[in-house]
Amino acid sequence: MANTDEAREQLSNTFDFWDSVPRYSVSRQQMDKLVKEKGHLPLFETTFQYHKTPVTVQIQPVQVKTEVINKQTGEKTETINHYYPSASEELVEDALRKIATEQSTAFVDEDNKSFGVNFTLNQLRKELKRRGHTRSYQQIMLSLEIMANSRIRIEGDISLELSGKKFIGFFNELTTVSRKQLEADPNTKCRVVFNPWINRAIRELHYRQFNYGLMMSHKAQLSRWLHKQLALKYTFASLVHPFKMHYSTIKRDSGLLAAYGRERKAIEAVDEAFQELQDTGVLQSFKKEVVSGARGRIEDVVYVLTATMAFTSAMKAANKRLSINTENAKTSKLPVKNR
Repeated sequence: MANTDEAREQLSNTFDFWDSVPRYSVSRQQMDKLVKEKGHLPLFETTFQYHKTPVTVQIQPVQVKTEVINKQTGEKTETINHYYPSASEELVEDALRKIATEQSTAFVDEDNKSFGVNFTLNQLRKELKRRGHTRSYQQIMLSLEIMANSRIRIEGDISLELSGKKFIGFFNELTTVSRKQLEADPNTKCRVVFNPWINRAIRELHYRQFNYGLMMSHKAQLSRWLHKQLALKYTFASLVHPFKMHYSTIKRDSGLLAAYGRERKAIEAVDEAFQELQDTGVLQSFKKEVVSGARGRIEDVVYVLTATMAFTSAMKAANKRLSINTENAKTSKLPVKNR
């Protein structure tokens, strides 16, 4: 079963466990507020559930020095900014994973059982731009630095050898270029080695093909998160088999609704995200079933989702691709690309 060149252009992979971790859930606005209150970013901790198992996530923030030049005097000063990885870093990671699906850019380090991608900043910038997320070279360099230096620890009874181990990077390794090198040649090669969670998922085939191009077209970060979750979980998609998602589950596992002071505003954000998925052709329709408690208080909302034919076809293709990779694994062949 082969994808056409046009279809392959839109495809990438989503990783079962790693893409369930709420690792990009704090906005820059929330960070600024925390820094103003505390003078720094504290260790970030949150919880979610993976196949009904509670999992704790801790993320160490990173400090980045930035040189600021006074345009009038030419004087140079350094400022230190504090960051957790957030929405911009998520977009950069997704773009790198897409570039890695191209045969000429991906590499395998057999000795260290790891996978990575060779790329240029120009290539990465073009990929983001054509997906509707224009970034400057400086913004991309900042995102790469944040991911290379932030540390994450994941703990839970999830039967994975990495659980509870020391903090690890969002990347195992990053080789990038200096500003002078970039100015001299925007096509100087950079290199990323993906972290152990992604490496393990690739080795054990815990990933699924999905419509990356469509996912990247969504404007809201929550819409992109929901699209990935549907690609991982709504594997039986059809017009006659709807899928249910609870607001409480979305709030707990995405981490993207914590900043809302009022529950109704957070629910409205989820409504808008599902509406975007409907507008972009992922969902045929969605219905809300409000669960009310005493005095009409909203205790939960159940969303009943019906997939489009296009999404259903994408899930069938992903199921077939996984089946092929599983058969290849039995004969020690490398996983096939999204072709």
